[in-house]
Amino acid sequence: MSTETLEKNIHSGAGHRSRLRERFERSGFQGFADHEVLELLLTLCIPRRDVKQPAKKLLARFGSLRGVLNAPLESLREIEGIGSVAPVALRIIREASTLYLQQSAEEEESVLNSVHKLIDFWQARLGDLKHEVFEIAYLDHQNRLLKNGVERIQEGDVDRTIIYPRQVLAAALKRSAAAMVIAHNHPTGKAEPSQEDCILTEKLAQAAEGLDIRFVDHLIVAQGGAFSFRRSGLLKR
Repeated sequence: MSTETLEKNIHSGAGHRSRLRERFERSGFQGFADHEVLELLLTLCIPRRDVKQPAKKLLARFGSLRGVLNAPLESLREIEGIGSVAPVALRIIREASTLYLQQSAEEEESVLNSVHKLIDFWQARLGDLKHEVFEIAYLDHQNRLLKNGVERIQEGDVDRTIIYPRQVLAAALKRSAAAMVIAHNHPTGKAEPSQEDCILTEKLAQAAEGLDIRFVDHLIVAQGGAFSFRRSGLLKR
């Protein structure tokens, strides 16, 4: 490629980047196609290069914007034109978005008073993780999330994570919580409870009842869906 052609491509790419930024400043992502959203994100970490084709290749490989943001770093790096820095930048963007949602829920005293709200909350936090994680949300009497009200109490390999009711209830008492919700993910993609999940739920519900703390629900989330013990009728306390 000649120097003149390279300069033309750089100039054209710079103009396209500017137009994308101007559109975003006017109306956010309204009217943006998925590949345009990806292009704008990639301009933050890939300077002075065309990012339209890499963005389209990402979508062709992973199917959607969500699929791209959830893709493993090594898979992202296989896409021509992406390089080694952009995948890390996309992961940072995804994790920052998740943190933003959590802090917004805490600072705005979000009311987690329905199964749908609870599922949305934990799908964003845990649904795409590749290892099993257990978290607890501690709520007030109006089912509002307490300040710093989400605690990650355990991480581990699939089917090996152990939760101790004493640990969970001690944290609830420390926060003066009126209610609590437990949630964990199934990295296998099937949001169906195991026998161990059912036993744990019963133990936690019984222990919470003894301390006059409402056990709102136990949720299992996965990429393929979510399961609510309360909605299924398995949690009656």
